[in-house]
Amino acid sequence: MTDTELPLPPWRRSVPKRANATRPPLSQEQIVNAGLRIVTEESVESVSMRRIAAVFNTSASSLYAHVANKEELLQLMFDQICADIAIPEPEPARWQEQIKEMARAGHALMVQHNDIARTALATVPTGPNALRMSEGMLAIMLAGGVPAQIAAWSLDRLFLYIVADAYEGSLHMRKIGDDSSPREYFEEFVRQLAEYYESLPADRFPNIRANARILTSGDGDQRFEFGLDLIIDGLEKYVEK
Repeated sequence: MTDTELPLPPWRRSVPKRANATRPPLSQEQIVNAGLRIVTEESVESVSMRRIAAVFNTSASSLYAHVANKEELLQLMFDQICADIAIPEPEPARWQEQIKEMARAGHALMVQHNDIARTALATVPTGPNALRMSEGMLAIMLAGGVPAQIAAWSLDRLFLYIVADAYEGSLHMRKIGDDSSPREYFEEFVRQLAEYYESLPADRFPNIRANARILTSGDGDQRFEFGLDLIIDGLEKYVEK
C-alpha cells in the first residue's frame, strides 16, 4: 500500500478536488512547505490558510482542494518533518541505543522547527511518516524482547516525552530578547532560579534550599538524555529472557 492509499482516520474527511483554471495549480507539498517555513521563522500561531494563500498570491479557498482545514495542515506539516528520521533495521543487541538514536533525531527535528511539537499534543499523528517512525520503534523494541503490551505503552510515553520536551524548549525560546543569546538567557534564568531557591525559608523548604544548585544544574541536552535513559533503560526489566 502506498502512502496515497493509506486509509483516512475516521476523524478526517476526504478533500474534494477543485479546478482553478486561472492560476498554476498548487500542490499539497507546496502548501505544507510554506507552512513549515512560517512555523520555523515565526510560530504555529502564525500559520493560517489565508497567510499561506498570500504566499502564492491566491485565495484561501484555493487551498481547500489540497488541505481540508488548518488542523489537517498542521498534521501534514508535522508528518513532513518525520520523513527526515532514519529508520534502522532492528539489531536486538542494540535495541536500547537504536531507540535512543531515533528519539534524539525526532527531538532535534522538532527543535529545529520552532514550536511544531505543539501540533502533536492532544492528538495521535497518523501520517505515513509518523506511522513509519512508530512502526520502526515498535519493531526495534519487539526485536529486543520487550513484550508487545509494554512496547505499545512505552511508544506512547516516549513520544509524549519527546514532544513535550521540544515544545517546552520552544516556549523558553520565545522569551529570549533581541539583546541576548539563548545561552545568555538560560544562564541568567538558571542563576535567578538557583538564587530564588536559596532564599526560601529553611524551616519550610530545607531540601530545596540545600540542593538549589543541584536542582538547577545541567543544560537542556543533558536533562533530555537523562530522561531518555530513565525511560529506555527502565524497559530492561520487562525484556523476555
